[in-house]
Amino acid sequence: MPLTAAQSALLAAWLPGAELVHDHSWGLAGTTVLQLRHAGREHIVKAGDDADTHIVRELRAHRRWLGPLRGHVPALLHADDDARLLVTRYLPGRLVEGDPSEHDPGTYRQAGRLLALLHDQPSVVDPGYEARMRDRSLAHLSRPHRIAPSTADRLRSEIASWPDGPATLVPTHGDWQPRNWLVHDGVVAVIDLGRADLRPAATDLVRLAAQQFRGHPERERAFLDGYGADPREPAAWRREQVREAVATAVWAYGIGDEPFERQGHRMVAEALDGTG
Repeated sequence: MPLTAAQSALLAAWLPGAELVHDHSWGLAGTTVLQLRHAGREHIVKAGDDADTHIVRELRAHRRWLGPLRGHVPALLHADDDARLLVTRYLPGRLVEGDPSEHDPGTYRQAGRLLALLHDQPSVVDPGYEARMRDRSLAHLSRPHRIAPSTADRLRSEIASWPDGPATLVPTHGDWQPRNWLVHDGVVAVIDLGRADLRPAATDLVRLAAQQFRGHPERERAFLDGYGADPREPAAWRREQVREAVATAVWAYGIGDEPFERQGHRMVAEALDGTG
C-alpha cells in the first residue's frame, strides 16, 4: 500500500531525506512496514490504510503497556493517530522463526520472562468477554470454510454451550510466537504489537501450543519456567483452543492459504479431541 499524502508529509518532516532500506510489508493487510535509514540510524515505519486497526492497537500498547519491556521492544519515536502512522527505532537481530534459536529452550525461557512482564500489569474483569467470544466463534462458522459439516455441527453445539461468565483480562501481545521475536547477541526482543489488546493471559500461549510446543515439551517447560506459572485453566483453555482453531481454519480459507488452512483443520481436530 503506498503512503497517503498526509503520511508522506509527516514522514518527510520527521525523517527528512530518509532512505529506504527494506520493505517488510506482508501484503495481506492494509499496513505498510518500511525500514528506513535517517541520519545514520535505522527506523521502522508503519502506516495503515483507512480500515487499519493494527496501528491504533500498537500505539496504545506503546503508550500504556510496554514500559516493563523497555529495551526488549522497539522505542516509539513519532506517531500520528489520525494519519495511522508511527515510527520506531529499529531493533537489530534475527527473526527467531527459522533461526537455530527457534529450537533452543533458552529462547523460550526468555520469551516466557518477557511475557510475564507484559501480563503482570493491572488487570480488568470483563463481564461480557465470554459471550462476545462465543458469538464471534459462531460468526466465524457462518462464513465460508471447508470444515467438514459434521465437525462444524459439533463445534457449533459445543460453542453454544459455553458459559457467559466474566473473564480477567491483562495486556496481551496477541501473536506471541517466534515470527515476532528477535534474537541479538543471545537476547530476545519482541516486535509487532498490532494485535495487542486486553485478553485473558492464556491467549498468548495458544499459537505456541499449536506450533512450537507441539512435540517439544522441553520448550514448553522452559517457557513456563521463565513465565513463572501456567496461566491455563483447563476449561477456559479448551475454549481458547477451539476459538483459535476455528478462526485459523476459516481465515486461512478466506485468503487462500492452504498450508495454514490445513494447520487450522488439524487444530480443530486436536482441540475437539483434547489433544492440542
